[in-house]
Amino acid sequence: MKKVIPTQQSRLPILSLWSDADFSGRRLRFRGNLGVRSLVVFNFNDVLSSFQFIGRDQSTLVLFQDINYQGNRRVFRGSVDEDFLSNFNDVTSSFIISRNRLSNSDINRIQNRGTAPSNFAEVLTNGSTTVRKPVGKK
Repeated sequence: MKKVIPTQQSRLPILSLWSDADFSGRRLRFRGNLGVRSLVVFNFNDVLSSFQFIGRDQSTLVLFQDINYQGNRRVFRGSVDEDFLSNFNDVTSSFIISRNRLSNSDINRIQNRGTAPSNFAEVLTNGSTTVRKPVGKK
């Protein structure tokens, strides 16, 4: 059997979150198509001050003010180095990262359902993880 080695592209996007401005303080790192319903699980709720998002041009990061992808949101596309979230500092409670572009209607659907899209890994509010399967498939 041939061993498959993931390429750097298949690991994208990569998101690093810091508790303080200028990429300092406590850091968390995530990768791939992923939703985190509550940063409380990581003791990082309302703590985010800076981040680095490494992805392709169509990669999307959405930060949400409340748990379960609710409240005000900030959307970033492509690679971004944000050394200080001036108007969203210390308010992020959940997020979604995607290899592909999420449209505003996709993001609205995430907020309405309170869940990550199909085929995304998701960290639930109790800290367990799941992979959302497409509807109608077993």
